[in-house]
This record gives sequence, structure tokens and C-alpha cells, in this order.
Amino acid sequence: MNLTVASKEIPLGLLAIINSNEDIKKNISISSGKETSLKVDNTTELKSTANIARYLTRAYNLLDEQKDANQRLAHIFDLAITENAGALASVVEAKKTAFLSGEQLSVVDYIAWFVLKQNNLAANYVKSVESSAAVQEAIKAASELPSSSSAAVDSIPTVPGVGSDPSTNPLDAFRNLIAVQIASLGNLEPGFVYQAIDLPRSLENGDLAIALPRLRLKGNPAAIAKEWAETFVTNDYITEVSSTGPFLNFRINKTILIKSTLNMVSQFEHHYGDNKSGDGKTVVVEFSSPNIAKPFHAGHLRSTIIGAFINNVYKANGWKTITMNYLGDWGKQYGLLAVGFAKYGSEEALLKDPIKHLYDVYVQINRDAEAEPTIHDDARAYFKRMEDGDQEALALWKRFRELSIVKYRDIYGRLNINFDIYSGESQVGAGMQRAMQMLHDCNLVQESEGALIIDLEKYKLGKAVIQKKDGTTLYLTRDIGAAWERYERFKFDKMIYVVASQQDLHLKQLFKTLELMNFEWAKKLEHVNFGMVLGMSTRKGTVVFLEDILEEAKETMHEVMRRNEAKYAEIEEPDRVADEIGISAVKIQDNAARRIKNYEFNMERMCTFEGDTGPYIQYAHARLYSIERRSGIEINHNADLSLLTEPQAIDLIRTVSQYPDLVKSLLNGYEPCNVVTYAFKLSHDISACFENLWVKGADPAVAEARLLMYWAARTTLGNAMRMLGLRPLERM
Repeated sequence: MNLTVASKEIPLGLLAIINSNEDIKKNISISSGKETSLKVDNTTELKSTANIARYLTRAYNLLDEQKDANQRLAHIFDLAITENAGALASVVEAKKTAFLSGEQLSVVDYIAWFVLKQNNLAANYVKSVESSAAVQEAIKAASELPSSSSAAVDSIPTVPGVGSDPSTNPLDAFRNLIAVQIASLGNLEPGFVYQAIDLPRSLENGDLAIALPRLRLKGNPAAIAKEWAETFVTNDYITEVSSTGPFLNFRINKTILIKSTLNMVSQFEHHYGDNKSGDGKTVVVEFSSPNIAKPFHAGHLRSTIIGAFINNVYKANGWKTITMNYLGDWGKQYGLLAVGFAKYGSEEALLKDPIKHLYDVYVQINRDAEAEPTIHDDARAYFKRMEDGDQEALALWKRFRELSIVKYRDIYGRLNINFDIYSGESQVGAGMQRAMQMLHDCNLVQESEGALIIDLEKYKLGKAVIQKKDGTTLYLTRDIGAAWERYERFKFDKMIYVVASQQDLHLKQLFKTLELMNFEWAKKLEHVNFGMVLGMSTRKGTVVFLEDILEEAKETMHEVMRRNEAKYAEIEEPDRVADEIGISAVKIQDNAARRIKNYEFNMERMCTFEGDTGPYIQYAHARLYSIERRSGIEINHNADLSLLTEPQAIDLIRTVSQYPDLVKSLLNGYEPCNVVTYAFKLSHDISACFENLWVKGADPAVAEARLLMYWAARTTLGNAMRMLGLRPLERM
């Protein structure tokens, strides 16, 4: 008999059978090839591990040696055991499909032995098996087999072009092995197959799945799935393949998944989940962009939170990021503000809170202008002085701008947000003039009732005004100049504008105009929009300033925290903690739904610890820290992970393993709600483990393994929270 083994590997089940019988060892020769097969004679060739196993066990009467079903299966696996008897359970679990069910070998046999070992009901039996002559003989025989008999996967194949990286994503090792083998079966590109491998909603049929119609094959997908399930050669990583209609289902080795996942979290810690797919690329993200003298309100909050999130997403995917706050710091309203400040301004109030004072002045002068229309003429005249470079006019404007930026920095710091550049409409004077000249050179400018416009009607984008009758520019003109200057300065691969959906038309006009100006980089521009915040009010009335929102959230969390006086007394900085939890509440409520949707602001609902809220996520993180503090042991990154066998532990680590997938997927759609959903799923899995998988009081080796698991879960949860712009708390 000649046994040909695929991938230089003898499946463990066949290795056990070969070593169990001297006649088989004498009569079989082993070589490597493209697929596993057994040539019995010139006319008979068997393919697939299951068929070969059935033939050998029946041809050599291996199943007749012991009549008891449990012992019958145990005998076969005893012969495959390594020196470490404790690994037997995972070997059985991982290789249970090596034989498949036959007339004399049933699933009941497998279950009996697995339960026996898992519950340590046969400790003495396992010990005797380990030292038995039969096992020692099998181990010796296995060591003398040719190198092609290795039961382990020597190396993980690469799948280029799809962002697969088994060194940073624990699931990619499994996907690559599937992709390469399925590609060979269907004469397909591995990358094409890789992209069709999904994480199924239900784990009933497997851990990974391929819907065959996605591979666009000729023939019946269900028939192909059935054929490939029978042909697929299992290995240490992929332990079982089955078909359900047109779906191919794959079960993976949980022991390998647990070990590789926790090893990666240990290696990368706060960078677990990151990848280098954007290495060498630059993205500019413009967001927040409040108007000086107008309230920094909830609409700016949405842009600020979503923009910071997008920046974090690109950083995690290896891009160089440049964050820009493009302030609304130019236009007729500053002429109006200057006129108002001369009438109502206070140096003391300006220094104390420039944003609020300038807003109050702006409201008052607008009220006056309703009764005195000439105020608008004065404002236009003042702004014209600014555009003409009048130093006195510019000095006052510059002071308003600089004082406002100082205050903005404080608010952004509180929100855990930093900007690389504070720019603004005022900064693009020369660029604007150059842009205007090029618009004329490209014959895009038309005159209409004394104003200058760009006619975009044939693109269903209306007519865009770029200069008013009095010669002052509009912000579309300045945006054109700003985009041009940014590309020259940063040579970006992408530039993203995070602006509310009310500005959809303006951004479309901007992008189309730049395209008509023949800028190749115009296709690198992207608008990320979002819906409105509804019902924005507090107990004190309608909210105007963002700080009002944050202060009320902090006060509300303080009230909630004080209800437990004992825990409150343990908190070192209750004011800071209340502020962080309040900000988490605001951000999670803002990010909980798809960004394009409007949402109802509800202070009471978002500040509770019950349900899926920001405070709940912070509590889950702090509780994990508490377990580490109270365990009495150090984190051991070399803990025995084979002891993590409970379903809750496997579910938790499976969720942790999916975080790198999430990070990569966030580039498609920029939906923070996907991270929120993941963080809650992870928190719920953690909570499920708390019920039974204790650290304190457990066997020392088990305690170490569980503590490492909880540490990895906390690290991953913290990474997800930081992606959302939260500061994870250690105590609360």
C-alpha cells in the first residue's frame, strides 16, 4: 500500500491507526503529494482521510479488539496521545472528524470519551494510558516516520492583495489555509476566496463559512459544496468541513485560536487590532469646524466625535493622519461682530469666556439690526475693510480668533481630542485669489445679476455663487483655494470632510468644481455626513453651548455615583471620574446608531448604568481592573492556555479574536456604531464569564489562565473604547 499525504502532513487519525498495527506499518509506504490518498493496489485508490480510515480499521479488524464503545474509541486515541496526557481533550476535540461515523464507530463513542476526560473522571486511567507500553511504542514509531508525517501545519500560506496578515490577525491563519486549499479545488485566486470567507451569525454549523454562489462557479453550488467538503483535507487548524446546501462550513481548532489570540494581545497590547494596510499613505481629516461668535453646539459635537473616530480608524489601519479644524472665522458676520463689540463688548467678559461673550454680543447686535437695517451696511463695510487688509480691522478679528482657539482647546482636551492644525477660511487669501483666476481660465465663471456663479445645472447641482455683487467672496471660493493649498502641502492620498448632511449640496458643488478644474486629486476627496440631534435640552432649558451638555452629564453621573456611598468614598478623583463617565455617556449615545440617522438626545437614559450605555462600558472595563487588583497574582503571559476549555471562555476569546477584523472593516463606511455594538458584545461575554470562571480561589494554574484571559479582554475593550475617543477608567 502507498499512502500519499497532502501538505507534507499525516492527519493524526491516520497516524494513530498506522501505529496501532504492525501489519499496517510493514505494508505501507508514505510519500507527499497534492492530496491525501491511499493506493491499495493497481486498481483501488482511496481518497479523503475518512475513507482511508474506514478502510484500514476494517481491513485490519481494528474495531473488534474491544467491545465496549467508549473503550473502543479510547483505544485508538490512546495510541495517538503525546507525552502530555493533558492535551488529550483538545486532540480529541480537534480531530474528532478523522474517522467520521461508521457502522461500528459512532459519535456516541467520541462524546463518551470527551466527557470522561473533560470532567477528569478518569484521571488514573489517563495516567496509566500515558505510561503504557502501547503508547510509548506509538510515540517511538511516530518519531521514526518520514518528515512528511508531521501532523502540524509547518507554515501559514500567504494570501496577497487582500490585507491578510496572520501575524496581527488571529483569524487570518485559518482563513488563509481555507482560501489556498479551496482555490486549488476550484482553480480560483486565493485572495478571491479569502474575501468570501465569512463569520456566520450562528455557530451551529461551523466557525467560518463560504457561500458558494459568491465564488461565481459553474454548476450546482450545493453539489460543489458537498464535493468539496468531502475532498477538503483537514489539518491542525481546520478540523472539520461540512456542507449545508450551497454553504461550506469550517470548524477550527479552538486551542490554536485561544493561544494565538492571547499571544497577539500580549504582544501588541494597546495596538492589538492595528494593521499596516495604509503604510505610506496620508489622510487629512477636517472636522468640528465651529464658527467663531456662534455657539459650539450639539451639531459641532457630532462632527467632532465622528471626525476624531475617523482619525483613529485611519491611524489603526496604518495611515499617517493630519487632523484639521477649519474654523468659520471669516465673512460678513465678523463685520457684524465688530460693530456689536464696539457697542456691547467687555474686556473682562472676553478674557473670562471669549466664546460665550462673543456669542452674547452677536445675539444682541443681530437683535438691534432687526430694528436698524443700517447695521448690516456697517457690518458689510467693516468686513470689506478686513478683505482689503485693513490692519486695525484685522487686529480686532485676530484677537477674537486667538482667544476663541484657546477656549476651544480646553473643550477639545476635555473631550480627549487634539488637532494638528487650526486653520480657517481666513487663512486662504492668496489661495482664494489663485483659485478665482483658474476658475476664469477654465471658463467656468459666469455673471448673473452682478454676482459671479458656476453653472452646475447639467450635473443637477444648481448654480454655485462664488462672488457677491459687492466683490466679497463666499465660502465655496475659499474652500476651493483651501483644498488646493492642502494638496500642495500634504500630497494627501485622501481628504475627508466631516460635515452635517445639510451641507451635502455644498460639498458636491465643491468636488465637482475641483474636478472641472482638472485637478486629478479631486477624486481623493470624500464627504462624511451625519444626521441631526433632536430634542437637545436640559433641565435648565434649551442648550446652546456644548459645555452646558458636558456639565449636566457630569452632574447627573455625580448624582448616580453618590447613591452608593461606600464605593463613592473609594474613588480618588470623583469629579474627574464623573466627568469621564458623563462624556462617555454623551459619546456612546451619539455613536449608538448609524451616523446618518437623527437621534433623540436623552440625558436621563444615556447616564444610566443599566442597558447598553457609556457608563456600562466604563463599568465593565473598571471591573476587569478590579479583578486583576484583587486576584493576588501577577499576569503570566506564559500561562497554560489549554486550561481554558469552558464554553464561556471560548466565546469570549472568539470575540476578542474578531477585533482586528472590525478595525479593518471600519474603513468601509466609518460607522462608529459598529464599534459600539462590538464593545457591548464583548462586555456581555465578559459578564457571562464572571458568573462561573473565577480567578480568586481557583487552582493556581487555572487562575493564571483565566486572569490572562480577562486581561486580554480588558485590553481589547480598552482599545475599542479608545477608538471611540473614550478614556478607559481603572476605578469607578
